[in-house]
Amino acid sequence: MKRWIGVILAVVLAGVAVVAIVLGNRGEEQPAVAVVRGVIGSEKKAFFDDPRVQAAFAKHGLKVEVDTAGSRQIVTDMDLSRYAFAFPSSVPAAEQIKRDRKATTTFSPFYSPMAVATFEPIVALLGKAGVIQDSGNGYQTLDIKKYLDLVAKGTRWDQLPDNSAYRTRKRVLLTTTDIRTSNSAAMYLSAIGYVANGDDVITSDAQIAKIAPIVAPAVLDQGFSESSSEASFDSYLALGAGKTPMLVVYEAQYLARVFAGDGAIKPDMRLIYPSPTVLSKHTLVPLSGQGTKVGELLTQDPALLALAATHGFRTTNPQAFTDQVAKTKAPAAATLVDVVEPPTYERLDRLITTIDASRP
Repeated sequence: MKRWIGVILAVVLAGVAVVAIVLGNRGEEQPAVAVVRGVIGSEKKAFFDDPRVQAAFAKHGLKVEVDTAGSRQIVTDMDLSRYAFAFPSSVPAAEQIKRDRKATTTFSPFYSPMAVATFEPIVALLGKAGVIQDSGNGYQTLDIKKYLDLVAKGTRWDQLPDNSAYRTRKRVLLTTTDIRTSNSAAMYLSAIGYVANGDDVITSDAQIAKIAPIVAPAVLDQGFSESSSEASFDSYLALGAGKTPMLVVYEAQYLARVFAGDGAIKPDMRLIYPSPTVLSKHTLVPLSGQGTKVGELLTQDPALLALAATHGFRTTNPQAFTDQVAKTKAPAAATLVDVVEPPTYERLDRLITTIDASRP
């Protein structure tokens, strides 16, 4: 009897050992996952929602969950104590968050030039008017100075000469998001403000007072503006030129749909670049140790960098973006020369509040 009891105990102990080994190995293959919450600009939501991106984070033991808000809202309205990181779409906003939260570092894993999503008939029409031109480098540009001349005159589409393609009484205006909440509109304002300021970055209140009346009609005369770049781009895709003949977008928004090949970009849709344009450097501010880890992975992990390129972003690994452009024959500029810097957050905020105060 004792011998049988000994055999049974040996079997039980062996089973326990096997279970322990299996569980130990499973733990090595699937590390414990920590939930990390961040707040981001809406244009990055598709990237963070991508199952491939989620899987790449999971390999490092992270489950990244995000809320969205306009980049300016992230600075002014969000309770950032709830988050491990804030990820607005520009350096000025990120630097303000860094100062407010006394963060010690930032990460800029990818960037996107500001661009204009439009349609072939609009390109042809504004090409005749000299507002849209060929860059000579495989893409077309919209001359901001000539565009502001049209805005100053209150030019309507049906007043343009030889216009048989888009005869509407609407003003010739680029559509943007709301400058009070959204970074894409603020970056557009940076570009037109630069031109209105005699081709110079805005650095003083005196300059703001001088140029605000010049650039205000380009913003205020649009009427209603969406609060997020994601919503405005969805309208462009769904409703066409009748609703939105020209929309200020992040280049990445347009190219992500081209790269996806999902049919969202129709044959008559076009991507052009303002001249000058502004680079929107998507900049992450870590608010905790886990937020720092997210920033490091987005900046250094090859899988995440490659996935960012599939979502239209230019990264520290330019080859990944170049490969996507070559594979899809996307209408992306290989290099952009006419690029200017935005003002500091304080100057840009002062310009926005000055314009907003002039609303009727």
